[in-house]
Amino acid sequence: MEKTAEHGAVSTAADETRAALIQAALKLFGRQGFEGTSTREIAALAKANIGSIAYHFGGKEGLHAATADHIVGTIQQVASQTLGNVHTAANGRPDPEAAQALMFATLERMVGFFVVSPEAGDIARFMLRETSQPTNALDRIYRGVFEPLHKRLCLIWEQATGEPAESERTRLTVFTLIGQVVYFRIGREVVLKRMGWDGIGDKEAGQVLGTISVNLSALLAARKDANK
Repeated sequence: MEKTAEHGAVSTAADETRAALIQAALKLFGRQGFEGTSTREIAALAKANIGSIAYHFGGKEGLHAATADHIVGTIQQVASQTLGNVHTAANGRPDPEAAQALMFATLERMVGFFVVSPEAGDIARFMLRETSQPTNALDRIYRGVFEPLHKRLCLIWEQATGEPAESERTRLTVFTLIGQVVYFRIGREVVLKRMGWDGIGDKEAGQVLGTISVNLSALLAARKDANK
């Protein structure tokens, strides 16, 4: 049957309801955890009928899984703007200078999202909740973005320094690089108080990026000296 304008409008409204439920779930699951959040609260925040949760997701557990998948898709999209598909290794072996430039570009993109983007706050709270109280959602996020993104950055580090991508040293180094960025989101209130900032906008994010870039430059220089 040919799709009518009316059907198209219903479809669009359904898509909007589904997206609103995921955004509401992202906020509430992150703040209160899976067990501490009711479907009634989620529906109220999303301004949706409580029955729409069962309709779109099959229930609370399905919505929780869909929220995790939303996080995966969001971070993959952000990462792809500098790294391409994080599940696909780069072809060939770029020269060290090109790999180093890619590391700096990736950190810049990460700061732009995790430190500045409002949605990143809800994502960070959800992920922190999952790391302290793991559910199946953590496995979805780990397989969908944590592991492939970390492996991709380790490969780029190998291309930049010559150190094996899967060595313990490389894996730990990449964790420290990611951790520097993420701290400015999870420790945001502490940073604001200590820095005397009212918020973190483009100016403050530029200062954060500048400092993290200096740290990366120092790491790369140390590796270069060690490999001489």
